[in-house]
Amino acid sequence: MGDDRPLWLFGDQLGGHFHGTPRNRGRPILLIESELALRRRPYHRQKLHLVLAAMRRLAADLGERVTYVRAPTYREGLRRFGRVVDVHEPGSHAAAALVERLREAGLVGEVLATPGFALSRAAFAAWVEGRSGLRMEDFYRDQRRRFDVLLEPDGGPVGGRWNFDTRNREGPPRGADSLGVPAPYRPREDAVDAGVRRDLDALCGEAGSKVVGRDGPRLFAVGRAEAGRALRRFLDERLPTFGTHQDAMLEDDWSMSHSLLSVPLNLGLLDPLRVVEAAERRYREGRAPLASVEGFVRQVLGWREWTWHLYWHLGPEYTRSNHFGAREELPGWWRALDPEGIEARCLRKTLAGVRDRGYAHHIERLMVLGSHALQRGYRPDALSSWFATSFVDGFPWVMTTNVTGMSQYADGGRVATKPYTSGGAYIHRMSDHCGGCPFDPRVRVGPRACPFTAGYWTWMRRNEDALAANHRMARPLASMRRLPDLEALVEQERLREEGPGG
Repeated sequence: MGDDRPLWLFGDQLGGHFHGTPRNRGRPILLIESELALRRRPYHRQKLHLVLAAMRRLAADLGERVTYVRAPTYREGLRRFGRVVDVHEPGSHAAAALVERLREAGLVGEVLATPGFALSRAAFAAWVEGRSGLRMEDFYRDQRRRFDVLLEPDGGPVGGRWNFDTRNREGPPRGADSLGVPAPYRPREDAVDAGVRRDLDALCGEAGSKVVGRDGPRLFAVGRAEAGRALRRFLDERLPTFGTHQDAMLEDDWSMSHSLLSVPLNLGLLDPLRVVEAAERRYREGRAPLASVEGFVRQVLGWREWTWHLYWHLGPEYTRSNHFGAREELPGWWRALDPEGIEARCLRKTLAGVRDRGYAHHIERLMVLGSHALQRGYRPDALSSWFATSFVDGFPWVMTTNVTGMSQYADGGRVATKPYTSGGAYIHRMSDHCGGCPFDPRVRVGPRACPFTAGYWTWMRRNEDALAANHRMARPLASMRRLPDLEALVEQERLREEGPGG
């Protein structure tokens, strides 16, 4: 055992459940800022700020226990440190391959199981064994049983149901421009943030800088104390209203009742099981309704864990899945987060939110950005990479399953049972975007044709053969074949695809 060896922490492994366990609490800690890692991909500026601020905050909190190295590469940082280190399982296939090379070079000793997820990878492998199919709902129920979450004494689900998703799909309140709920936790910037901002100003000023997005006030927690405050603010003031309008979109209320905990969770600042247990306590104490608590538990203990484990189970080749043979490169305005030329209001507002905050909530990601990309035939591997770098909570393990499998259906149904795309009617029902838009969600052809409505039918026509075997698409395909203006619609969208997002 190497319990006396230093522990190298990546920038998404920063919580006490990584460095403060009985096995790890006495170890020296190594943190490495790799110049190559910062420069090699087109990261959102605010994402870089969060990761760097979180690493530097941990170094300040732990004091002399931490050695903080800035180096051209991780390998060079380890060489400068000069001691063999242990490390937890990293969060991507590329990082795992790097760790293996560093082990072979004698720079890394033991690779420890990650405590960043409630279920270990070994336990998931045992769960998968012998199963004919993989369903998230089966996994989620077993997670609840395994960790004794929201269960009755007899082992059944509290409230008699495992899933209250049908209560979490209401559109926005009619005529409202916000939900009117308490604001999310807002951190105060300090000297650490000022130092990070100076360094990023220099990085962005370099010739050939790949950084995208705007600078802005830091909106998410980056330290243990901040993460705890953000969690308590959500649980005490926003969890009661979390569920009902979870799938709604409002232009002037970007945070609505969402937890905004994905950043501290994905930076490893919060222990997911402790988060879930704290949410359950609010229900048991009568401080939050069951539908809201169950919906939040499903996100953290269900979908988040499912996404992590599928990333490793499906392997690196999964990222190359392309069921529909999509070949379009991401357009320049999309990669640059430049919404100014976009006429479709929902797409323009959502992309502007990514530019300004590096964030959009799950329905904006799935049914606006993802749906547009699917309809326009963008390459799913490029899209997954874009989400991982352009979003402040984005990492490869998060986005590969969510984008390749769920959003783009590029795996042909291994993760989702049908493609998640729709016409403008869904966006109209679930948002306030359509009222001020030059397009009409009810119109398919002509100058007011909604690019999502027209795009939906055009996409279906283009992929008719690939969709034919999916029984859930039988009715939409039949409706598409009955459209009297189908060929005019297809030609219209071929011309529109040459411009910026409708």
